Amino acid sequence: MYELDKNLIPLFSSNEIHARVKELGSEISEKYRHTHPLIIGVLNGSFIFLADLIRSISIDCDLDFIKVKSYKKTKSTGKVQLVMENSLPIKGKDVILVEDIIDTGLTIKFIRQKLLKSSPKSFSIASFLSKKGTHNLDFPIDFIGFEIPHKFVVGYGLDFEGKMRNLNGLYYMKND
Repeated sequence: MYELDKNLIPLFSSNEIHARVKELGSEISEKYRHTHPLIIGVLNGSFIFLADLIRSISIDCDLDFIKVKSYKKTKSTGKVQLVMENSLPIKGKDVILVEDIIDTGLTIKFIRQKLLKSSPKSFSIASFLSKKGTHNLDFPIDFIGFEIPHKFVVGYGLDFEGKMRNLNGLYYMKND
């Protein structure tokens, strides 16, 4: 598989992930059952989570993407760079931002602030992962898949230098 396999420690299996994503889809469907939300996925990391999540949502919704960059190797650069803007209008819409992981909180703050300028009707955040004790946000993360320890994780869309996104489970690196 990968040269780094011996350094990967399983955190969540594919079955555990899919069960939790299905629960999140049900929660989102219930909360937005009388609306038609716009779901905005943060590329690249959220695309696998988003694909599974949207198939678990039982209501009609629109889909868009935004792309930002804030990591170099395993560390946050401390700066967020907008690579691609969302294309659909969000004014007056119920917006759900879908992120792969909340780590320092810098990326989610940047995207939230940018999107709120377009006056959505409501704004929620769904994140596959949230690292315990690494961020101090002044707004809620409405839907969280898993809280994880402060470790660098790969798999299920999350990468290390562009590799290992395609791993079915979630792993942390032994030497982190």
